[in-house]
Amino acid sequence: MEALSDEMIMQKVANGNIDLLKVLFDRHHKYVYNYLYKMSGDRMLSEDLTQDVFYKMIKYRSSYKSGSFVSWLFTIARNNLKSHFTRNHKVHQDIQSLEYRLAENEVGRQEDYSHLQNALNKLNATDRELVILNRFKNIQYEELAEILDSTPGAVKTRMSRALKKLKQYYLESI
Repeated sequence: MEALSDEMIMQKVANGNIDLLKVLFDRHHKYVYNYLYKMSGDRMLSEDLTQDVFYKMIKYRSSYKSGSFVSWLFTIARNNLKSHFTRNHKVHQDIQSLEYRLAENEVGRQEDYSHLQNALNKLNATDRELVILNRFKNIQYEELAEILDSTPGAVKTRMSRALKKLKQYYLESI
């Protein structure tokens, strides 16, 4: 199974071979969890949403149309996070308005955060999402454009601006 691409495995899952979902889960659950955690700041919520993403992969497997698997997976994760906040807040909040909640350690201090994490926390949700998906998850501009329903050029421009802000916040914190 290691030789098969994610797209080939997902196509087999879409055609009914549900057992192969374990391979995709093993390959990607950490990345999905980390993305959700970096966006929400809540470990338990991220665990729950990660499980839900893979449940939705099974449920909606027939909607996979042999495109980029990673784009399809992170679109599900992104929509899942957005749906969670929509369902659980009286006022509608879309992904662009989500504020990152800093996870505090046992003593309630935030000193353990690295300067980079602090700078990342200062970015707005849209910029933070771009940086996380591109730099931490290595998702290319074309795939990001598909996930964000945009164009690669627009994503590249937004990414450039987000990195400039991140650099500024980083340099302020050291």
